[in-house]
Amino acid sequence: MARHRVADTGELAEGELRRCEVEGIPICLAHAPDGNFYALHDLCTHEEGWLSDGWLDGMEVECPVHNSLFDLRTGEPSAPPAMDPATTYPVTLDGSDVYIEVP
Repeated sequence: MARHRVADTGELAEGELRRCEVEGIPICLAHAPDGNFYALHDLCTHEEGWLSDGWLDGMEVECPVHNSLFDLRTGEPSAPPAMDPATTYPVTLDGSDVYIEVP
């Protein structure tokens, strides 16, 4: 796994989403209501809408295309029409630097 710096903690307010790309992989970075940062593949597994264009609903990100919900921690969908989970990526902090690990 390679670790990549993608943001500073002060760049994303709590409840905010951001699209970033790491080694060609589109990633949705979320600053969740629990204060932690999470990363999942940015494309919805249903109709390929950008999750980073959606919004947070508690610990879930809602796709702006058909309103599928994905758990930030596991990537599992909790509301249809999506049936397949979104890939999640480990996030680490080093001071105020936010890193995502990708294979």
